[in-house]
Amino acid sequence: MANKRDIQTLLDKVEKVTVQKNLDLSSGEDLSIGVMNLISIEEHLFYTSQKTKDRKYLDLLDEIRRMRTELLKEIIKDYEGEVWCISKHLLAASMRVMEVGTKELKKGNKDKAWGLFDKSYKLYSLFWGLNLGVVKIPNPNSKIQNEKVSYIDEKSEEKSTSSVFSKLGALVQKAIDCCRE
Repeated sequence: MANKRDIQTLLDKVEKVTVQKNLDLSSGEDLSIGVMNLISIEEHLFYTSQKTKDRKYLDLLDEIRRMRTELLKEIIKDYEGEVWCISKHLLAASMRVMEVGTKELKKGNKDKAWGLFDKSYKLYSLFWGLNLGVVKIPNPNSKIQNEKVSYIDEKSEEKSTSSVFSKLGALVQKAIDCCRE
């Protein structure tokens, strides 16, 4: 369980990053949802092109992809290695899992829907944790098996792996308020 000190540490780091990178997190959240939908449009255009065998959909797909790339650059300011691609896939996975959750909700499976929504939110929170620099990605060359995604508590210089998703969820709830104007 995330304690107040852990959450405050994360919030302090987010504030520092947002000032340094000149980010408006509430606009970033709105934009990230828009990017999720652009990814979905790309997928639908791909499948439509294949189902209809009409290449005009590829032109639309390319146009949407360029727009999505341009908008994602507004959120993802700094990245190394595969972080850009990981970020895109985290948003896509979050959106798809959320859509499956809404379908389960429609069927009346509230518990299953809740579990899917929880997973979707964890993926979304990981996207923000990764792009705000509060998540450390495990080294793929590490000798340690099953190394967990973690964040570094800079104040105590301790590595924390306990429930990183709950800490990130708290971070998103407190730092990214879509209702702020």
